[in-house]
Amino acid sequence: MMRRFVGAVTAALASIAGLWLMVAPFALGTQPEFDDWIDATNVEFFTGLGVTVAGLVGVVAFAAAIHEDLVARGLVTVRQRAPEPEPEPAPEPAPPGMSSAELATMLAPLVEALREDLTTTNGHRR
Repeated sequence: MMRRFVGAVTAALASIAGLWLMVAPFALGTQPEFDDWIDATNVEFFTGLGVTVAGLVGVVAFAAAIHEDLVARGLVTVRQRAPEPEPEPAPEPAPPGMSSAELATMLAPLVEALREDLTTTNGHRR
């Protein structure tokens, strides 16, 4: 377990070193401002990019190994994903011959519930 932790920390430090390589030409002033990148800047930047990517891959791999080891020891339990509930069937549309009075009667409870929701916020009246 300790080896995996040391590996994860080392990979994280490698990522930080790679980020420094990418930023160093600009931070230290070796790259002229508003000019094309010089060869040294190209080398440092893309070497840093490679080191950063390799370090991040290492961090992910070691973190996965640590998680697997904790699960094997029983210190971490893997939760099963709860099944998603069945979607409720859509309400039946109103028949085409329904009058506006019948529609208003049918929608009154919905309008009242919406009005009640708008007048309260977290159980407190506005």
